Amino acid sequence: MLSVLLWRYAIAALLLAGAAWLAGVRRPTPRAWRIIVIAGLMQAVIAGLSMTALRYIPAGTLGFLFYTYPAWVALIARVLHSEPLTGVRLFALGLSLAGIFAMVGTGEGMSLHPVGVALALGSALLYAAYVPMIGVMQRGLAESETSTYVSIGAAVFLAIGAIVFGQFTATMAPVAWSAVLGLAIVSTLVAFLLFFRGLRVLGPVRTAIVSTVEPFFTSVLGALVLSQPFTRRALVGGSLIAVAVVLLQLRPAGSDAGQAD
Repeated sequence: MLSVLLWRYAIAALLLAGAAWLAGVRRPTPRAWRIIVIAGLMQAVIAGLSMTALRYIPAGTLGFLFYTYPAWVALIARVLHSEPLTGVRLFALGLSLAGIFAMVGTGEGMSLHPVGVALALGSALLYAAYVPMIGVMQRGLAESETSTYVSIGAAVFLAIGAIVFGQFTATMAPVAWSAVLGLAIVSTLVAFLLFFRGLRVLGPVRTAIVSTVEPFFTSVLGALVLSQPFTRRALVGGSLIAVAVVLLQLRPAGSDAGQAD
């Protein structure tokens, strides 16, 4: 497991470094080491916790539990007074969380393993702290540059973990390498570039709420690829999340002006 994650971030780091070069980045920023060490470590731990949770709970359930993190992001923003929580945002957050919890029970009669739940919620709490932190760290940097530093850090710490736990290997079946490439390109390179751009434009709270559309697609893919349950409750939950996202975009003109940064 650790080797899969290690190669995912290592390959993504190489590709992102190329993207940063094309974007005009020629030398590391003085903040590079801080992002590599702090953000890279947090990204590695989040990925490790999430992957380990899959040993105990289905992929769909992991996605639903992990995406309680927007509530924690909103709470952090409220405590730090870093981003205002308007009535529209709180209502949208409520809708998105209602959608997530509606989908948690899509596997009828399925019991949730407490270890898996704890790991999923632990990764959600850590990610909630990571989002506003990386939002501050990336100021003045290109998305490709920030993504490169985070991926390098994650790869280094995952390599250390793989060596310590005796899981370091480059010998994997072709299907495993195909999965690694998919994770590196789609789930890391593309996802990082789009997420960091959205974070820059929308700010932590709105980005977190909008990103709750992902659990619905996690559920769909879990049903199609892993033959995991998908019921009407998933559709209801997905609909609530969709309404929340649309609601955020239909706010009165100027109501969130200047609040993204």
